[in-house]
This record gives sequence, structure tokens and C-alpha cells, in this order.
Amino acid sequence: MWSGRFQQPLDPAFERWQRSFEFDRRLLSHELAASAAHARALRELGILSAGELISILQGLQQIGHHALASQEFLLDDEAEDVHHFVEKKLVVLIGDTGYKLHSGRSRNEQIATDLRLYVRATIDQLRSNLADWLDVFLLRAEQAGSSAMPAYTHMQRAEPVMVSHWLLAYVEMFLRDADRLGDCRKRLNVCPLGSGAVAGTTLALDRRAMAKDLGFDRTTANSIDATSDRDFVLEFVNVLSLVAVHLSRWAEEMIVFSTQEYGFVHLPEAFSTGSSAMPQKMNADLLELTRGKASRVIGNATALLVTLKGLPLAYNKDLQETQEPLFHSAEIVLSLIPLVTRWMESVEFNYELMQEAAQTGFMNAWAGATYLVKRGVPFRQAHEQIGKAVRLALEKRCELQDLALEELQTLSSAFDQSFYACLPLQSVLALHDVPGGTAPTRVKHAIADAKKRIEAVREEVHANA
Repeated sequence: MWSGRFQQPLDPAFERWQRSFEFDRRLLSHELAASAAHARALRELGILSAGELISILQGLQQIGHHALASQEFLLDDEAEDVHHFVEKKLVVLIGDTGYKLHSGRSRNEQIATDLRLYVRATIDQLRSNLADWLDVFLLRAEQAGSSAMPAYTHMQRAEPVMVSHWLLAYVEMFLRDADRLGDCRKRLNVCPLGSGAVAGTTLALDRRAMAKDLGFDRTTANSIDATSDRDFVLEFVNVLSLVAVHLSRWAEEMIVFSTQEYGFVHLPEAFSTGSSAMPQKMNADLLELTRGKASRVIGNATALLVTLKGLPLAYNKDLQETQEPLFHSAEIVLSLIPLVTRWMESVEFNYELMQEAAQTGFMNAWAGATYLVKRGVPFRQAHEQIGKAVRLALEKRCELQDLALEELQTLSSAFDQSFYACLPLQSVLALHDVPGGTAPTRVKHAIADAKKRIEAVREEVHANA
């Protein structure tokens, strides 16, 4: 592609080492789409005849068909990158007319365009996958009914919550991820075609037509920035790192809750393995690998930052090194979400044990303090008096509701028989009757609202298709 300037061939080892086709072949469908848009712009300018345009478009279409039909078609020891591969194959198929396709463009703008198309398509797929993942959480939340469980702070039992409320916490977490992906899509959806190598193309191509052809919102505003910008790659992988962190937090909690010490979760056998030595073991392999994969995505985000931090404008070959972290991160998360979705569909919750655990350990203490506050006791004093009641119950090895009224009244005259009505589980849950709280009526509304928000994500994906 550039040998005219050179008298000596590349060192064979270097030539093989510097190729990117091994990994950027993933961009083939996007390279074909962008090349077709460029060809149509060349026809409008009169660089290509109508017959040449048809020949090129048919050739590009054939390349796509061959690639889908056989992986062997993509085996090429000479192609430097996906752009070179397409040009080589096109010339084989249609002759020297294939060389005319590169008129007025540079590989610098081609890779910038292909990567934007790749990230955009991946975002749409991920948002659709996330919507499926969240649908399962809503289904399991509805199946949980009125079941309760302990919520934890500092890994210590804190207050009882509805199981559905706990599951909805993950819905919020991953809905934010879906929103971040949508925001990233909006910023990346600009078309670099026509930017040339650095200063803009030397032909008066209709950049807006090419952008519209490829579904971009607009064209890039500066050719120098367009050919060297990888902010969208970094932003995307950073969002993926957050998705991976959230998946890892979910996996960790499921691992903890599946231990015999908790027993809230029964691991699905289809996603677990055993021990080669201990016959009784069932190991949470999918969950553990989910945690492990998160570190790789986070590492890729760091690698991208380090690669970009010292690059002068505009294109530098270093930018080739941003592709593998991008592809690797995208493929990790794309493969993970369907797997964890099926895991979540299969898992069994021990509602009986969760319910039992939600009624022990003084998790109604704040409700007790609230009772005193409503009877005019300043909260700090109410907090201290209930704390003393807890200490007394610990000494007697009982729960708050098991203390005699006479014992409570030694701590505060504000206690009377009505105190016991605020301590049962259902009363404690109902007490949290604020938007976002775990009161059953609030959780019911939260499920309905989450359904609408998940459907809105799906509608956005379909609108972009």
C-alpha cells in the first residue's frame, strides 16, 4: 500500500510482528459498510462511473458473504490490516477498479470510522443484553413476594428488607450502566470519513451524505482530532469496567450467600463444578470467573489510559495498541451477560431461611428508636435507650420483643405496651414508607417503575437499529 517510497523490503520478522489483521479482522463488516459509503460519495463526485460503483459494491458484498461462509477466507498471511485485506480481495474480485476505492481517503480515517461503528454496534447489543438481564431480576423480585431478608452494612446485619427490594438494588446499578452506554453512544456517533490522513480529504466528498449513509448523527468537526481521537474507546471501556465491577459485586454477594454459613442461595448445578479431591464440594465457578474477568476489563481501561497519555497529535501507530484492549473488554462483557442471566434464572433462594434471618439480631432496633421519637424522646436519647435495651437482651439471650415491659420502663418511662406492636417484621418493613424504601407498597411501585425504564432502554435500542 505504501511501497513506492521504499527501496528495501521490510524485515520479515518486523513485517509479521507489526500486522494488526489478526485482531482487527473483527472490523470487517464495518470496513465494508464504510467503504461502500465512500464509494457512493466517489460516484457522486464523478471519480467512479456508475458501472464502477456497481462493481465495487458487488465486490464488497461478495467479500462479506465469503467471510460469513468460511473462516478460512479470513486466513491471509500478507494482509497488514483489515483495510489492506479488503483492498486485496476487492482487486482479486473486480480487477484494478478496486484500487480506485482508496481515492480521497486514508487508513487513518478508515480505522477511526470502523472503530466507531464497532463500538456503536456493541453498545446496542450490550444494552439489549442488559435489558434481558434486568428482566430476570424483576421476575425474581416478583417471585419473592413478601419474603424478607437481612440487609447488611459493614457485613453485619443491619435492618430487614424485602428480598425484592434487595434485587431491585441491582436493577438500579445496571440501569445506570445502560444509561452510561447510551450517553457514550451519543458522543461517539460522529463520522470521521472525509478527514483524510490528518488535514482533510483532497477531494470534495459529501461528508454529510457519508455520515447519513452510515447512521451517524453528524460529521467530525476537525480532521486532526478525528483521526487521532480514541476518547470514545476509552470512555466505552471505562463504562465496561463499571459494568464488570457491578457484575463482580453481584457475584461476590451470591458467593457469600451461597456458603453454608449463610445458606440463602442454592447454586445452580449447570453453572457450578465440583472438586477433584473432595466429593461433597460444589464450587461457584461462574461467579468466581465473573469476579476474575472484571479485573481484566479494569486492566484494559488502565492500559488505554497509559497508551494515550503521551501521544502528540495526530495519528500514531501506538493507536493500533488501543484495539486489542477494546475488543477484549467488549467480548468479555458480551459473553458474560447472557451467562449470568441464565444463572439468575436458575438460582434458588432459600426464602424460609432468609425470612428467619430477617427476624433475629435486633434488626428492629431502629424501629424501636423511632417508636420513642414519635413519643417525644429526642433521637439521640432514644438511640441510647434502645442501645441499652439491646445490651440487656444480649445479657438475657433474647430479642427486644422478649423483654418485659417493666424492664424497658427502667430505661425510659416512654415505653408502654404499644412498643411491642412496632417490632414484628411486617411492622418494621412497613415503617420504611418513603420513595426508595423497603415498605411493600413502595417496592411494588418500584417494580412497576423499573419495568418502564427497562422498556425505555429497549425502545432506544430498537430506534437505533
